[in-house]
Amino acid sequence: MSGLELGILSFPVLIFLIFLRIPIGLAMLICGMVGSYLIFGSWTPILSRLKGETYSTFSNYSLSIIPLFLLMGQFATMGGMSQALFKAAETWLGHRKGGVAMAAVGACAGFGAICGSSLATAATMSQVALPELKRYGYSGSLATGTLAAGGTLGILIPPSVILVIYAILTEQNIAKLFVAAFIPGILAAIGYMIAIAIYVRLFPESAGSRERAPYAERFAALVDVWPVLLVFLAVVGGIYLGWFTPTEGAAVGAAGTGLIALINGGLNRHTFIACILATASSTAMIFFIVFGASMFNSFLALSQLPQTAAAFVSEQGFNPWLVLTMILVLYLLFGCVMDSLSMILLTVPIFFPIVTALDYGLSPEEFAIWFGILVLIVVEVGLITPPVGMNLFVINSMAKETPIHHTYRGVLPFVTSDIIRVAILTAFPVITLGLMRLLY
Repeated sequence: MSGLELGILSFPVLIFLIFLRIPIGLAMLICGMVGSYLIFGSWTPILSRLKGETYSTFSNYSLSIIPLFLLMGQFATMGGMSQALFKAAETWLGHRKGGVAMAAVGACAGFGAICGSSLATAATMSQVALPELKRYGYSGSLATGTLAAGGTLGILIPPSVILVIYAILTEQNIAKLFVAAFIPGILAAIGYMIAIAIYVRLFPESAGSRERAPYAERFAALVDVWPVLLVFLAVVGGIYLGWFTPTEGAAVGAAGTGLIALINGGLNRHTFIACILATASSTAMIFFIVFGASMFNSFLALSQLPQTAAAFVSEQGFNPWLVLTMILVLYLLFGCVMDSLSMILLTVPIFFPIVTALDYGLSPEEFAIWFGILVLIVVEVGLITPPVGMNLFVINSMAKETPIHHTYRGVLPFVTSDIIRVAILTAFPVITLGLMRLLY
């Protein structure tokens, strides 16, 4: 069997291992090692590669940004920032039709700006917002659908762990990717709020009402979110003003949120240890997936599959936009069975050479950034696409009285909003690249 045939065969084998409930990182590691053995015919180069790959992967300075952003999210939770964000959004929007659900989306966007993880954003904001949504008579379907969709803003609004991984895979500037993700992230939050407004008018019984808060209470609530703004401006502003690198910015953000949590009384010896352990556990999971993907991608490089696929698509003369559309549709399908990090690590090394061989009227750097944002958005849709969207299960586990099929129904308006947004951003790259061009 040729290397190319082994490369093609590895994908159904990998999917089969995943369906056997083998962890995705381990499944990719097994496929990569066994596939490499079938090509080399010996374990010696594979064991040598295993030693070198372990060091080169985990000594990568850029990867140190991941535990720092995760720790920042842990400290932000302990510091009560999620509660402050939701209260501020609720006082300003809660009296409107569907306003409490809109407030949850706004709070998710704010928390995503200091967290960087979709699952963490969804889980944290659910603890705060679910009781309030129930209190004001929101249906379980709308409440869980809103929080599942709002949680996806954690990986789109900078900082984003998934964007860091994409930047490393494609050798792009992390700061430029963060800038490019900002406008699409804001559009996502606005699109979700519009979806809520339409939904509650079509189904008035799905949302209750809340009394209008006086302006004194509104401005008092805004004062309480100054720590979030301070951390966001310090991290993002410091990066773009050139005061420090993204990794240094993540360290500043982690230290700042830790200090705020300490001042607010949410951080003590026990909670500090809990934050460190939770960060270590999440980091270990991410790093193992990165390592497994690295070994699998090394095997794919040996099989010549990415190069052959890129050459084939280029020679066939396919319309570049058709190829891009097909890739984005594949991401939507993958999102039904895989988590976002695994999708990025598994597919970008294959799809990126294919699309970069085609002409989209953009410079190589601009195209790489634009494509990365599109992929991130579609991966985000995968997090809430039934039947296996990760955010759906996180939210449903916290709202046990709501059947999972109700959550599926409640998230459909948000999936529709996402698909419309993907179409707009695909048709008009300037929306994604405009701010980056202005700053750089």
